[in-house]
Amino acid sequence: MSEPDLFPVLGLEAVADYRHQWAALAVRPHPTVAADAVLALLAQPAPQAALAPLECIVPVADPLALDPEQTALLPAARFVLQVAAATLQDAEVRKRCYALADQGFRLLVEGEAGLHASQSGARGIAHGAKGMPSMLSLLSLPGPHWAHDVEDMARFTACRDAGMHWFSGPYARRRTAEADNGTSRKRLLSLLGLLAQDADSRELETVLKQDPALSYHLLKLVNSAAFGFSNPIHNFGQAINLLGRRQLQRWLQLLLYARPQQDGLPNPLLPEAARRAAQMEALCKLQGGDRDRQDLAFVAGVFALLDELLAMPMAEIVAALTLDPDVVSALLDRTGPFGALLALVEQPVPDPAAIAALGLTREQFWDSQLQGWHWAIQVSRTI
Repeated sequence: MSEPDLFPVLGLEAVADYRHQWAALAVRPHPTVAADAVLALLAQPAPQAALAPLECIVPVADPLALDPEQTALLPAARFVLQVAAATLQDAEVRKRCYALADQGFRLLVEGEAGLHASQSGARGIAHGAKGMPSMLSLLSLPGPHWAHDVEDMARFTACRDAGMHWFSGPYARRRTAEADNGTSRKRLLSLLGLLAQDADSRELETVLKQDPALSYHLLKLVNSAAFGFSNPIHNFGQAINLLGRRQLQRWLQLLLYARPQQDGLPNPLLPEAARRAAQMEALCKLQGGDRDRQDLAFVAGVFALLDELLAMPMAEIVAALTLDPDVVSALLDRTGPFGALLALVEQPVPDPAAIAALGLTREQFWDSQLQGWHWAIQVSRTI
């Protein structure tokens, strides 16, 4: 590029409630991006439409640095401002935070809140992986209280039982794999293989009928408002004919993640797989990939979590499938054209140099992020 690309670079992380339903998005700005720039970007019509109805949690290092004229024009109800407890020692900061709360922004205090939290108009506590907020802090504010960087399900349970409401971190991808016998796992891999080989619809039907959970989710999906068919769809033949092969294949790939969990709650891997797949497809299109290449990029994104879903090594899974070599190299080693894209969409905070290395502008990458998150939000509400 002839001029520096100064477009803000942001990472986004899903924040879920205790039932693993997405409740908000935590914003992870690149260190060079100021809070004012983050708020201005997220307030634009495209992000507002793409990320609705989720609120965005934005870290604010210095509330006094926020431009009052700009914040007055923002859709305050869509933002949660995360401020450090230490900054509230300053009376001017408390006064500014209270004014922001009065405008409609929700404030979360990072760390032990104390008396200054309520004096600042804060609503809840944000707390990291270690320790736990005091019961007094949790009870003195209405919430929601957010536990971030939650490592595993044991920590999730402890935070939930202590009174936290929102959760984020790797715990969602470290749940104990559901009990599954060899027959079910073999059937699942057979279905993946048939999809990859573009098998005949009747072959797919035969396998689907052997898996009641997948059968249920597919028919529930095609009869949902997302597709708007006027007449009920009762069998797989109808579903295949009405959806079309390409659309059906994509939804089946995602429905693999909709298998019931031991605790009956939604599988948190589902929306994340959808997000990766849709963003991979968008990035491939931006690079000039045709429809077939976009489909392969989508497959690489949606299959990238199968090792965690099935609790199996990725090499073993890939060996059971017939996949394009570029998809295989992406899944196994994060190499090749799709591997570079996959590695980028997996980063918590995107690397501007990696974006440029792929021949993309930061704004183009942001557009791909919005497409990925928007589709994931739709999927999480449909399946």
